[in-house]
Amino acid sequence: MGEDLLQIDGSMGEGGGQILRSSLSLSLVTGKGFQIQNIRANRNNPGLRRQHLVAVEAAATIGHAEVQGADVASQSLRFQPTQITPGDYHFNVGTAGSTTLVLQTVLPALLRASGPSALLLEGGTHNPMAPPFEFLDKTFLPIIKAMGPKVNAKLDRHGFYPVGGGKIRVLIDPVPELRRIEILERGEVKMSARAVVASLPRLIAERELKVLKRDLRLDSSDLEVEEIRSPAPGNVAQVEVQSTHVTEVFTGFGEVKVRSEVVAERLVQEVKRYLTANVPVGEHLADQLILPMALAGGGALLTMPLSLHALTNIEVLKLFLPIQVHITTTDSEAVLVRVTSS
Repeated sequence: MGEDLLQIDGSMGEGGGQILRSSLSLSLVTGKGFQIQNIRANRNNPGLRRQHLVAVEAAATIGHAEVQGADVASQSLRFQPTQITPGDYHFNVGTAGSTTLVLQTVLPALLRASGPSALLLEGGTHNPMAPPFEFLDKTFLPIIKAMGPKVNAKLDRHGFYPVGGGKIRVLIDPVPELRRIEILERGEVKMSARAVVASLPRLIAERELKVLKRDLRLDSSDLEVEEIRSPAPGNVAQVEVQSTHVTEVFTGFGEVKVRSEVVAERLVQEVKRYLTANVPVGEHLADQLILPMALAGGGALLTMPLSLHALTNIEVLKLFLPIQVHITTTDSEAVLVRVTSS
């Protein structure tokens, strides 16, 4: 490998796996190689875990990259891509590690590739520390489609923590350039809720929906229980908030020894915080949209105060791309993020 690699400190800011994933995404898009040290330095189990290795493997496969340091617990990695190759790919996390995070690592490059791609991803689809499938399908990808590419995702099988075993398929029809987007107004909202149980009593879902109906003032017709089969027991409660330009999906994850009502009450608080902010883009979506906005050369969104996760992501973007990110606080709960080419 050449020595003209970008040097990245994996302990900066939030100090988690997103620094690595964003670096891989941006390296594929720009062709710039990098060396990262202190991978996931701020985590209890620093270094690469299985799901991070699969993200590296996926990026290396699609980008025909030279890689050094791709081992479990490794805290440094060298990565130099050569050429993006669209096609049919199958990546298996092999644990409950997130399939959606692996997808988000390689998706930016495939959005502007020379031809279509089809991905089969196996592992976790509903993880507490990652975007669940419904967020990907209903919240994130519709905005990506508005930028030009056609991206369709299908959930074949749920995969819950700690077993995984889920399966998603994604079809990507790219475009030469991404369109810029501006998401600045929310408009009227319409809410619905669903609770999913796999190999667990239906009563769990019904108790969650009872709380969501009461606290969010939902109509009975806006509630749905879904009983599914999965390789492992699992439960999620979700609230869908549809507005003019965005459908936000908020998720509460069932936990052992945590009452259904507590799961639902935590979810209610997250939804209410978003509604009170009166912005179109929620905290997690803002984090994920800044990178594609940067690839489009600009854009703007109105969101909630940025997380440390998002602020760290912005610093990684600036290492690879000639962009500026302007952050303006409009009031206590609204932040205008504007990306421009520098």
